[in-house]
Amino acid sequence: MFYYDVMTTNRTKTMLATLAVIAIVSTVIVASMQTSQDQAYGQQVPVSFTTSEKTITVTGTAATSISPDIVTLQFGVDTEAKTAQDAISENSQVMDSVVTAVTSLGITKDEISTASFNIYPVYNYSVPEPYTGIQKTMLTGYKASNILFVKTTKLSLTGKIIDSAVGAGANRVDGVSFSLSPSMQQSAQNDLISKAVLDAKSKAEKALDPLGKKIIGVKTVNLSDYVPPRPMYYAGAMQSSVAKDTQIFSSDQDVTTTADVIFLIGDQ
Repeated sequence: MFYYDVMTTNRTKTMLATLAVIAIVSTVIVASMQTSQDQAYGQQVPVSFTTSEKTITVTGTAATSISPDIVTLQFGVDTEAKTAQDAISENSQVMDSVVTAVTSLGITKDEISTASFNIYPVYNYSVPEPYTGIQKTMLTGYKASNILFVKTTKLSLTGKIIDSAVGAGANRVDGVSFSLSPSMQQSAQNDLISKAVLDAKSKAEKALDPLGKKIIGVKTVNLSDYVPPRPMYYAGAMQSSVAKDTQIFSSDQDVTTTADVIFLIGDQ
């Protein structure tokens, strides 16, 4: 009986000691996990810095007027005949004479191109029936139309080209336009870009001075697309009785460009 009590008491003590150790270990593990979580959380919190840029947006403009260096003329020959073939043949003969007259002025074949060539039937819409008197549509022939472009830098020949073409048989002048060559357009663009940016800077400085601010840098510069100036047109149907020495006057071409600039500003 005594031996059993002693054994029971020893087992009880052993179990209590084991439970105590487990409790201590668990406490340490939980505390360690909590510390790790706190550290991890501390590492994940980002440190943010706020910056405040002060800016002003200004649009600068620059413009100029340039004398055109290209003239484009559009003229042609209309012929009418009973058959399509006759209309074409007659048209070709007259057009050959027109081209010869124009090239004799010093215009090269490279400066001449075909704008359009058309042939279409011609109808009479007011022919009455012999017996009924009812109007009907009747085919009366064919019309051929051949239109040429002459594009040249010889602006002084503009009037003579028209006179020569009409004198050789051209019976229509559809238009005369003046424009800038690509090289002149590019040159004008380069000059205007710098002037537009300087205009934007001047406007910004004038706006900032009474506010006690100044320009300290540039954030962005946006340039407008360069659009060639609109050609000046002279148009009208011409008859073979056009007077000699036709006067055609060109006009300066207005070119404009803009620059949108965002300036960084600070205190003076």
